[in-house]
Amino acid sequence: MEKEHQIFGIRAIIEAIQAGATVDKVYIQKEASSELMKDLMKVMKRGNINFSYVPVEKLNRLTPNNHQGAVATISPISFFDLESLIESVLENGKNPLFLILDQISDARNFGAIIRTAECTGVNGIIVQKAGSAPVNGDTVKTSAGAVFNIPICKVEHIKDAIFLLQASGIKTVAATEKTDQNIYDINLNEPVAIIMGSEDRGVNPSVLKIVDEKAKLPMFGTIGSLNVSVACGAFLYEAVRQRS
Repeated sequence: MEKEHQIFGIRAIIEAIQAGATVDKVYIQKEASSELMKDLMKVMKRGNINFSYVPVEKLNRLTPNNHQGAVATISPISFFDLESLIESVLENGKNPLFLILDQISDARNFGAIIRTAECTGVNGIIVQKAGSAPVNGDTVKTSAGAVFNIPICKVEHIKDAIFLLQASGIKTVAATEKTDQNIYDINLNEPVAIIMGSEDRGVNPSVLKIVDEKAKLPMFGTIGSLNVSVACGAFLYEAVRQRS
């Protein structure tokens, strides 16, 4: 974690949240229970800040300073409101292409996906607040700076984002091996949002139940899956091919 993208100390984190800083995630020492820590928990819950409990050794690795049992990561970007972004894209007369990342947790995968998304004309990337990779130094570096050029939206639940996109006339397509339908047989030359799943389990089963279509990439080797950033590139460039 780069030092310029972190805050340590309970009071400092409280003040940052109250000042409206883009706090990506807060790491809290397990079993910490001071009155000031309770105040931090209240502020985080009011601000709907993503946090997790970790052993003190984790905090000590994040910073050598007196962290008081709490270290926060600060995003180098500001996140967009999804509803406003959808309206803006539609009003501009574009053929929308959105990308939904269902709890992809590796910052380097996240950065590589952002880079490909920017190169393929994606109008916005949607991630869930809980369980998603942070926008940190690794993300910025792997994205080659693309993270500053493409809107990223954080939502409470992926399913709510899907319902909003569908209500706006945008088709949702999930990348999954749990289908007989090939990506090359899906119409991507229309308003569409492509959904990529996490590195370990793919797209959540509850998400698969509500999408409009499911599609897979043909696999001819003995290994059953691709790295998620590679698979995402294949899906996005198929959309580019169809729209060209």
